[in-house]
Formats: sequence, C-alpha cells, structure tokens
Amino acid sequence: MEDMIKEGIKQNLKGMCFTEHTDLDFPGNNFTFLADLDAYEKTFLQLKEKYRSQIKLYFGLEVGLQPHLKEEIPALCTSRNFDFLIGSTHVADCLDPYDNAFFENRTETQAYQRYFEVLLKNLQTYSCFDTCGHIDYVVRYGPSKNVHYCYKNHADILDEILKTLIDKGIGLECNTAGFKYGLGQPHPSTEILKRYKELGGELLTLGSDAHAPCHIAYDFQKASDLLKACGFRYYTIFKERKSECIPL
Repeated sequence: MEDMIKEGIKQNLKGMCFTEHTDLDFPGNNFTFLADLDAYEKTFLQLKEKYRSQIKLYFGLEVGLQPHLKEEIPALCTSRNFDFLIGSTHVADCLDPYDNAFFENRTETQAYQRYFEVLLKNLQTYSCFDTCGHIDYVVRYGPSKNVHYCYKNHADILDEILKTLIDKGIGLECNTAGFKYGLGQPHPSTEILKRYKELGGELLTLGSDAHAPCHIAYDFQKASDLLKACGFRYYTIFKERKSECIPL
C-alpha cells in the first residue's frame, strides 16, 4: 500500500482511494478473494496519518456480487466505515470469465449476454454500494475480446442495466483498465458511456483498477478526453459514502 501511495504522490495526485477486493463464496479451490479487513483498515489508517500532509487517502472496498449472498453482502458493506464501495460482478454461473470454461459450449455473444443477465440480477438484488464496477468486464477475457463486441448486440439488457443504476442512484464506473488490457477503450465501452449519458446518467466514477503502482491513474487523461466527448463534464468521488462532483 505504501508503494502505491508514493507513486500517487509522485504523480501529484490530490487524492487516492484504495479499494481492496473481497469476493465472498468465490468458486474454485485455487485461491480466495477474501481481504483481511482488520489488517487492511489498520494499515490504511497508519498510512493515512503518515502521509496526511501530502495526499488525501480514502478507504474503500470492491465487493464481488452474487445473487445468493443477500445477507452477507449488505453486512460486509456496513462492516467498516468505508468512504467508497464498488459493486462488481466477477462470477456468473459459478465461473469467473477469467476462466476459459465460462466460454465453453457458448458463442462469444451468448457468453457476454449471460454475464449481463447475471449483472442485472445483482443490480436488482443490491443497493448497498456506490458505483458499479467495469460492467463489461467479461469482454477482457472473451476469445476475441471486443473485436465483435458492440452495444447494439446487447442493447436491450445494457439499457436495462443502465436504467437500473440511474433509478437506484448508483454510479457507473469508467475503468481505464480496458486500455491496459489492450481493448482500446475503457470499461464500459464508449458506446455504453454515451448511452448512459443519453438515458440521463450523470453519476460517473473514474478508476484505474491499479493492481501495481505503475498502473495508478492509468490513461486518465485519455479517459477524461473521451468522457468530455461523450458529454460528461464531471466525475464523482465519495467521502464517507457521500458523493462530490469534480470537473473533468
């Protein structure tokens, strides 16, 4: 964590939010996504105090959503004094699309559609987080990634996802890891960002999904230019779960 903070200071960032990742009931036996929240919070508070004169630090969590965890996920979201919570769908049909098995016996389009169906079910089930993470995450790992992927192939369900976010007052994340993964676009794609704006969406968060210091604020300038071209003028940050708009 300290290396990440030092890189943020080096980049002259005014603030940075940590969003350690917890995915309850993650499938498979190879590894788990369960953050040690006690250690995470303790270390965060120590570093927040140490660097308080150089950068503002915020305490967040990325929560993996699954429809059957109706009691566990809301309890997790209120278990600490978080500044910011991302709700992300990493698992559909007991598989993470990172695993090639998710795409077996399905066309790529069918696999993407199924992921969106599960994501929508998660959004209909939960309202306990601030923004929805990388809504087309599945595309990172598709056989041809985004070569044949476009908004119009999934327009009905994507519109329902975006409308659900707007109706619930939950933000949409613009995640620049799409650039890092060679997609040439953020998550979600430019078409979806434009559609969100057309539908009246304004609550937009910006994240780099940085798993290493070298990816902090990755391609943020490119994302800023893209978002302005889509009609956005602000992005949103959260402090103590309260939103604040910042000019792009």
